[in-house]
Amino acid sequence: MITPRANEKIRQTDMPIYTIAEYQVRPAGVDRVKRAIEEFVPYVRANEPGTKMYLAWQKRDDPTRFVHFFIFENEAAHEAHSKSEAVKRFEAAYRPELAGGDVVFTDYNLIATNQD
Repeated sequence: MITPRANEKIRQTDMPIYTIAEYQVRPAGVDRVKRAIEEFVPYVRANEPGTKMYLAWQKRDDPTRFVHFFIFENEAAHEAHSKSEAVKRFEAAYRPELAGGDVVFTDYNLIATNQD
């Protein structure tokens, strides 16, 4: 029998995960980071079916600032993404270029959407 607490744990691991990652890079590193993003996102599209959405944005009035928005189908998809060799390659490209601190990851709960 599944206890209420165990059932809650199952629901939490099966729920989508909505995450935003924000960071800033050195001006000299902007092009390198953009190239790394342009290589990384197609890999995610082709190889991570559990990553339902992955968007990367660059701030219009400050091109050194980036935001990534992703939706993972569940915790297993999030873990698969985090442990991929592609993530390690992407991290190796952007980490040396970081300015003003590390990447800030923030998880959100979905309240409403206009999407199906």
